[in-house]
Amino acid sequence: MATATTENNTANEQKAPEGQQQAGQGQASQHQSGQPGQPQKNPRKRKLLLIGLAVIVILGGLGVWGWYEVYGRWSESTDDAYVNGNVVEITPQVTGTVVSIGADDGDLVREGQVLVQFDPNDSEVALQSAEANLGKVVRQVRGLYSNVDGIKAQLAAQRAEVKKAQDNYTRRRNLAAGGAISQEELSHAEDDLTSAKNALNNIQQQLETSTALVDDTSVASHPDVKAAAAQLRQAYLSNARSTLIAPVTGYVAKRTVQLGQRVQPGTALMAVIPLDQLWIDANFKETQLGKMRIGQPVDIEADLYGSDVKYSGTVDSVGAGTGSAFALLPAQNATGNWIKIVQRVPVRIHINSDELAQHPLRIGLSTVVDVNLHDQSGPVLAQQPPKQASFTTDVYVKQLAEADTLINRLIHENSASASGKTAQR
Repeated sequence: MATATTENNTANEQKAPEGQQQAGQGQASQHQSGQPGQPQKNPRKRKLLLIGLAVIVILGGLGVWGWYEVYGRWSESTDDAYVNGNVVEITPQVTGTVVSIGADDGDLVREGQVLVQFDPNDSEVALQSAEANLGKVVRQVRGLYSNVDGIKAQLAAQRAEVKKAQDNYTRRRNLAAGGAISQEELSHAEDDLTSAKNALNNIQQQLETSTALVDDTSVASHPDVKAAAAQLRQAYLSNARSTLIAPVTGYVAKRTVQLGQRVQPGTALMAVIPLDQLWIDANFKETQLGKMRIGQPVDIEADLYGSDVKYSGTVDSVGAGTGSAFALLPAQNATGNWIKIVQRVPVRIHINSDELAQHPLRIGLSTVVDVNLHDQSGPVLAQQPPKQASFTTDVYVKQLAEADTLINRLIHENSASASGKTAQR
């Protein structure tokens, strides 16, 4: 009985999987036959979707191609660009001890404003000595002209003496021929004539010598006066240079000078930076320079202001060499482990001055520049040398003009006309 029961259970277990398999097959057949509520594949919708994707890809490709043709290949940009400008170093031309400092870092100074003052005592004493020397030399030269006039008067008087001796000798010679006077008296008359002629020759030599000292000159143009005037001019400039003035209008930076410091010529004391004379040095890759020309417009964006402020500019010049070629330690590529590196060339970009005045920049700030390459009419390199100086100052010319005014006044005060007016008073 137990054995029969076991066999029946085994048969039932074998039949159960077969039923489940049949049931699964039935359900699959029902799904394939399309029972309600189950998703069905739509070949038409799939085809439209693929066409749409293809159209989007084609339009995107056309857009990229159009952007490249219209803008991409006619534009070069770099963020390796920095603001640069003139850093006017203030250095003394004479030795001195600092007694006054007129400006500090960040201060605005105008052209001609006093920046540093040296102790002026020594230079003022030297200036006074040079003034006295010029006056003395002027008077000595006037004496040379007076000597010439005096010698000319002596020459005229000596000529009269010679004529008198000649007449005396002629009369005595006639008398001696008739026996009226002795030969001894005639001999004395002849000696007097010879002595008068020798004296005349001596005076003529003195006149030539004195005339050579003042010939074709005036008191102001005499070499001795000009030499003394040059000494006075040098003393005046040394005294004026004890006061250091700003050669340009700008802002003070890098002040290192201190009160009481003894400085030598050429020592950097401070710098003046004219922030209205700035430009941008953009380091473009050598592969970006093929279509770059002088005069092409440039869009500039400074990190200081971000995208809110845009500057306009133009390409001013393209560097004559790469940055590595002008480096303190140029790269040496003649080695076995050489690796090619794309070089960068500095391009100077001029900034619109009106925009720069509205939004000031500082030296060293980072910028992003974008050069428009459409205009290919400009040259690659400058074709003409500059016709005038790029930067000038006339503050030192004023010092020399003041020295010349002082010299003319001293010459006039020590000249004959000034002395005559003083005597009349």
